[in-house]
Amino acid sequence: MLPIARLDDLLDRALAEDLPGEDLTSVVTVDASVRARAVAVARSELVVCGGAVFARVFERIDPSARASTKVADGSRAKPGDALWTVEGPARALLAGERTALNLVQRMSGVATLARAFVGAVPEECSAIITDTRKTTPGLRLLERYAVRTGGAHNHRNDLSSAILIKDNHIVAARGIERAIERARALAPHTSRIEVEVQNLEELERALDARADVILLDNFDLELLKEAVRRAKGRALLEASGGVTRETIADIAKTGVDVISVGALTHSAPAADIALDLELLV
Repeated sequence: MLPIARLDDLLDRALAEDLPGEDLTSVVTVDASVRARAVAVARSELVVCGGAVFARVFERIDPSARASTKVADGSRAKPGDALWTVEGPARALLAGERTALNLVQRMSGVATLARAFVGAVPEECSAIITDTRKTTPGLRLLERYAVRTGGAHNHRNDLSSAILIKDNHIVAARGIERAIERARALAPHTSRIEVEVQNLEELERALDARADVILLDNFDLELLKEAVRRAKGRALLEASGGVTRETIADIAKTGVDVISVGALTHSAPAADIALDLELLV
């Protein structure tokens, strides 16, 4: 679910960007009394995502707009499938068209890519796929929802939601051990402590310092296998760095618990969705 207050704030900012005043073209060409129906149609194969967003864009422009869902979020669609419809004043539908499409194309693109990565993990492997904080500024709420819709998981949502000690934190704290020790002393008892390591020597130090989760940054397959052997269940292991659809199966087979993939959000191509308008008599 998308929290409505946060969603409305995001949509209002997006609409203000494209609609700072009136939609000049629609005002001078379309009578205010004209009503219409718009149908969002898939132009490519995709995993559908963003039905609530599509509807809410038009409702924010004109509360009388009424949208309906033809294909549920998380379902696959093929070219030609009608995804959502909306009825209302033609001017309102024209004014919201681009903002609505920009958002649902982005969301469906992320969901489609997430589904592809999840589907590339062999069934016998237990590794989960997560996103990262490499999201589009201002759109994290929607992109994170799209990742979940595609079947993957979310990493920490923001800097306040979890402890992840990365390489620069280690430098600033003067060492892995000191960073973990300080985190364990000051963090809430409900928080896990995750630390990023660059090699097997740092892995051993993190294990000895009792890190709960260890992020293996850019480890090759042999190093991942060795890390899994050395950890022996003493900490959850997360593989990260340069993960692709071609390599994710082999990474999952090493036995790591989590594979984080920045590409889910920073490299997902937009899905192809069009909006077709028809007048209501």
